[in-house]
Amino acid sequence: MKKIYRTDPWLEPFKAAIDARSERLKAEIAHIQGDAARMSDGINNHLYYGLHRTESGWVFREWAPNATRMWMIGDFNNWKKAEAWALSPVGDGNWEIKLPAMFLRHGELYKLFVEWPGGGAERLPAYATRVVQDPETKVFSAQVWDAAPYKWQHKKPGRRPHPLIYECHIGMSSEQEKVAGFDDFRTQVLPRVHKLGYDTLQIMALQEHPYYGSFGYQVSNFYALSSRFGTPEQFKRLVDEAHALGIAVIMDIVHSHAVSNEIEGLGRFDGREDLYFYPGGAGHHPAWGSRCFDYGKDAVKYFLLSNCKYWMEEYHLDGFRFDGVTSMLYWDHGLGTDFGNYEIYFGQGVDENAVAYLGLANTMIHEINPDAITIAEDVSGMPGLAAPQGAGGVGFDFRMAMGIADHWIKWIKEKSDEQWSPGEIWYELTNKRADEKTVSYAECHDQALVGDKTIIFRLIDKEMYFSMDKGKQNIAVERGVALHKMIRLVTAATAGDGYLNFMGNEFGHPEWIDFPREGNGWSYAHARRLWSIADNDKLLYRGLEDFDKEMVQFISKNRLLGEAPVLLTADEQKQILVFLRKNCIFALNFNPVDSFGDYGFSAPAGDYELVFSSDEPRFNGQGRLAAGERHIGIDERCPNGNQAFDHTLYLYLPSRSALVLKKIK
Repeated sequence: MKKIYRTDPWLEPFKAAIDARSERLKAEIAHIQGDAARMSDGINNHLYYGLHRTESGWVFREWAPNATRMWMIGDFNNWKKAEAWALSPVGDGNWEIKLPAMFLRHGELYKLFVEWPGGGAERLPAYATRVVQDPETKVFSAQVWDAAPYKWQHKKPGRRPHPLIYECHIGMSSEQEKVAGFDDFRTQVLPRVHKLGYDTLQIMALQEHPYYGSFGYQVSNFYALSSRFGTPEQFKRLVDEAHALGIAVIMDIVHSHAVSNEIEGLGRFDGREDLYFYPGGAGHHPAWGSRCFDYGKDAVKYFLLSNCKYWMEEYHLDGFRFDGVTSMLYWDHGLGTDFGNYEIYFGQGVDENAVAYLGLANTMIHEINPDAITIAEDVSGMPGLAAPQGAGGVGFDFRMAMGIADHWIKWIKEKSDEQWSPGEIWYELTNKRADEKTVSYAECHDQALVGDKTIIFRLIDKEMYFSMDKGKQNIAVERGVALHKMIRLVTAATAGDGYLNFMGNEFGHPEWIDFPREGNGWSYAHARRLWSIADNDKLLYRGLEDFDKEMVQFISKNRLLGEAPVLLTADEQKQILVFLRKNCIFALNFNPVDSFGDYGFSAPAGDYELVFSSDEPRFNGQGRLAAGERHIGIDERCPNGNQAFDHTLYLYLPSRSALVLKKIK
C-alpha cells in the first residue's frame, strides 16, 4: 500500500512526521492488545466499571483515584451515606461494592457520594448506562435498569461503501410540539426514510446531555442513552426495524469534549480538575465552555474506546460520525485558523495524542465490525484523516466535505444568478483528495439552526409562509424551488463517495430549528418537523420531496457513487454544466433566463434516454421536457466540451433546470 506522501508530493517534506504517527499508532495498538488476538479484545472497561448483575447479586465499580471515601446513595437508603453502601478501594484508584440481589430493584434511582481531600459531592457514575431527569426538580440521577434482554430479530445490513445518509434528531422528529421518542420515530419517520431511498440513518443526540437545546453536543453521560427519547429496549427495536429495511444505523458520537457540569458530568469527578481532562487551560474549550479530554492518558483512552465498543455491542450500531474532530486535532481547536499550508497539519499545534486516539478508535471499530462506517467531521482538511492506516492515515472511512455547504451559502449570498460559474461549482464540488473518501452535502443540521438559514429559506425567505401553494405565481418562489432541486442534484451527483441530507430538508422544511429556551418561552414550535406539508398535494413541498426521492433512488439503483464523475462541459457564458457519471449524463442550465435548443457537447457514443428532469410538473417544473425522450450521439467532434470524446450530443436545456439521461445502448 502506497504511503500518502508518495501519492501527494506536497506531503513529502512531512514524511518523518507521518511515519512517526504510524509508528506511534502501531506501538499503542500493541500495548493495548498485549497477548490478546485483537486490540479490541483488550478494551472492556464497560464490562468492569459501572453497575452489573452477577450470579449472586450486583457489583458496582468506579475509578476515582483522588477519592478518600465513596458511597452509593439512592431510593434504597433514603439518599443517606450508610456503611452498608460504602465502596471499598481495590487498587489502582478503583472502588468496588458487591450487593445481594434484593438490595437493588429495577427502576430505582441512585448516585454516588464521593469524598476527597478537602471536600465531597454527589456524582453520577462515569459508566452509568441509564440516567433520568426528574420532571419537577430537573435533577438527573442514575437508574437501575434490569429489564428483560431485548431479542434481536434482524441481521445488520452489511457494508455501505457509498452511503446515502439521512441525518436525523429523534426529539424533533414529530410534528407535535413535544420531545419525540424512539417509538414515534420508528413508526412515523423510519418508513419515510425507507420510501425516500436513503440507506443509512445518522442519529444525533443519543448520548445523555443535560440541556436539550445543545442538540446533544454537550454530553454528560457517555454510556447513557438519552432517556428523554425512551428506553434502551425502544431504541433497540428502532435499530432492529431499520436493519429489517436494509438501513444501517450510525450515531453522532461526541468524544471531542464533555459538558463542564460537575453534578451531571465528569467535571471534578473526584475533586480533581484533570481526572479525565487536560490540566490547566488545555482542559477547557474557550468557545464551547466545555472540557477537553486528555487523550494521552491511558484511563481516558480506555474510557472512550470502551464507549465505542459499548454502543456497537449493546445497540448493534453500524458505525459512528465523530463530531468535532477539528477541535480534537489542534491545541487551539482550529479556532480562527486558516488552514492554508501543510505545516499546520504536522507542526507543534497538533495534539498528537488525539491523532493517536482516533487511529485506535478506527482500528477497534473495524475489528469489531469490518463493515462499520466511520466518518470524521473535520473542517481543517488534515491529509490522511480518511486514508488507510497502512498508507500512513488515521483510518476513517470518510470525511465530511464541509466546504461544499459553505460554498453554496457564499454563492447564494454574494453572487447574482447571472454570476454563478459552472466551472467554479464543478471545482468546489469535486475537489477532494484522491486517497480519501468523502461524504458530500448541500446542507446539514448546522445550516438549519437559528443563527443560520437553510438553502430554501435563503432562496425564498418570507415568501415561504405565503406563496407555496401550487398554482400561485411568485417569481421568488419559482426561482427558489428550481434552484433547490438543482443544488441538491448537482451536489449528490458529484458526491465523492457518499451523500447526506438533514431530516426535512429534502422537501425544503420552512422552519428553522430553535429548541425550547427562555428566549422563546420554552416553546417546541420550532423544534419539530412539519411532515404534513410534504404530504399535501396542494403545496410545492410535495414536489420537492418527490424530486429528492427520484434523485436518491436513481443514484442508489445505478450505483453511481462507485465511479468518479467526468466533466463534459462547463460553459461559463451560457452557465451550463454537463458531466458524466458511470453511464449517466447530468446536464444543468443555471441560466436564470435563457433556454438553449440543440445545445451540443462532446459525449461518449451511444443512445441516451431522458430518465427525469427537474422541469417535470410532478416536481413543480414548467413541463418543457418529457421523460422518455431519446437522444442519439452524432459521430462528430464538438468544439464545445471535453475533447476526449468524439461524439456530440444535442439537448434542449431549459433555463434553471437539470436533466438526467442514461445510456441505453
